[in-house]
Amino acid sequence: MKQAQGTLTVETPGQGLLEVTGEVTQWLRQQSVSTGLLTIYIRHTSASLVIQENADPSVMRDMQGFFKKLVPEDLSLYSHTTEGSDDMPAHIKGALTETSLGIPVSGGEMVLGTWQGIFLFEHRTRPHRRELVLHLIGDNPKHNVDEWGGE
Repeated sequence: MKQAQGTLTVETPGQGLLEVTGEVTQWLRQQSVSTGLLTIYIRHTSASLVIQENADPSVMRDMQGFFKKLVPEDLSLYSHTTEGSDDMPAHIKGALTETSLGIPVSGGEMVLGTWQGIFLFEHRTRPHRRELVLHLIGDNPKHNVDEWGGE
């Protein structure tokens, strides 16, 4: 059984969904693991991770529009206002989505559906530098003597 860990740094342009499937795929392919589990964790409370459709950009616009209506940026609604009108709503949006994703790996690739992509969901209005921690556990059966992991 092999484990690997790495960090991806992503520059966001501000609020919105930024697809990171390509960057995660590139890292995964460098790890020489055929079968396993990939965990992706975002180290922030005002951004999150989602798996969502990556074929039609209107899905991303609708997702962002829905969250803007669900959690308005109105200082009069919150007591935590020190960092601006987008900060507390960003924390709430982060709590409603995910800080980590677990994705199976088979044949050295993530087992994602046809139209699925991995997105960093930036909830703050200004650009940020976000860190994603990647952790992979698995094996490469081609290197094992038996299927139970013996070498």
